[in-house]
Amino acid sequence: MKPIAFYLPQFYAFPENDKWWGKGFTEWTNVRKSKPLFKGHYQPTIPLNENFYSLEKIETMQWQVELAKKYGIYGFCFYHYWFGEDRQLMEKPVDAYLMHKELDLPFCLSWANHNWSRTWVGGDKDILMDMRYGDEVEWEKHFLYLLPFFKDDRYIKVDDKPLLVIYKPSDIPTLKSMVAFLQSRALKYGFKGLTIIAQHEPEPNTEMNDCIDYFIEYEPNYAMSICANHPIKTSIESFPFVLNMFKHKIKKDFIKHLQLRQRALPLSYDAIWDYILKHKPQNQKRIAGTFVRCDVSPRRQERAYIFTGDTPEKFKKYMKLLNKKIQKEYSTDYLFISAWNEWGEGMYLEPDEKHKFGYLEAVRDSLL
Repeated sequence: MKPIAFYLPQFYAFPENDKWWGKGFTEWTNVRKSKPLFKGHYQPTIPLNENFYSLEKIETMQWQVELAKKYGIYGFCFYHYWFGEDRQLMEKPVDAYLMHKELDLPFCLSWANHNWSRTWVGGDKDILMDMRYGDEVEWEKHFLYLLPFFKDDRYIKVDDKPLLVIYKPSDIPTLKSMVAFLQSRALKYGFKGLTIIAQHEPEPNTEMNDCIDYFIEYEPNYAMSICANHPIKTSIESFPFVLNMFKHKIKKDFIKHLQLRQRALPLSYDAIWDYILKHKPQNQKRIAGTFVRCDVSPRRQERAYIFTGDTPEKFKKYMKLLNKKIQKEYSTDYLFISAWNEWGEGMYLEPDEKHKFGYLEAVRDSLL
């Protein structure tokens, strides 16, 4: 089994965030000011020994690599924010990782191909930096930026084909042409091609199936997306999983929340894991996903969804069952974990004051 943990690089200050969110803003800013929204709600989450680290220090990444290796993480999947026309965000940590060869954990990149907006505070239409896909000139620039990563011995490859995750390929209007171009460039530079993986596409269309090699069951979004596509308004009673996952007894109240997202929504950790373990992969192009825990209230406050009932012991139990499932039902032994350090969404393996190293120990023990 090869667990790969998604890795968020927003743990250092940079000019764009200073302008958009205030001087010195990092992911820790939202984490520090988070508050509990109901009895028993674990907020704010505090890293163990109050280690509110900065990714500008290479010692931080050295610590993370050693921790990941100790507890059985195969590699990191760094989010890569390329917006086109020579515009990037949060590239310093992964650029530093590339430079420091002593950071000897395998890695790959996930191109977070979405607009950067004020989603956290409800302003989805307030775009701070937009995606510009361009044409072959732009694609060439992007590929040449990626090339040193692909050439690195630590970069994760499948049959000498560097693995490139794209967050949402369906958002790319020229997807087929772009992927064909990137594949041709990979061949030109001596690779056998690229392994293109979709991160967040629950229902891929024909075009995606033609040019995407694998689709991650990106959790918990994958399970939640399937629920959202169900005709809840007319037949919620016929979908027991929804009733179990969403702890709402009144149908109209549940629907109102889906429509307005005006207050925090507690969800059942056990129920969504029940779905993850019972569902069958659609085809052999699926890669299993998992999540540690999930609580997006540091970013979204009252608009959050929050999974409740999680413990390291449960996570260990579910991970063991998922590992067995992967061996029987999936064509690859990769497992993408949400996440290594998404503290603002409550998805992190890193140790905190409450659970210590419990979730990391759960990963290690589940692999035994």
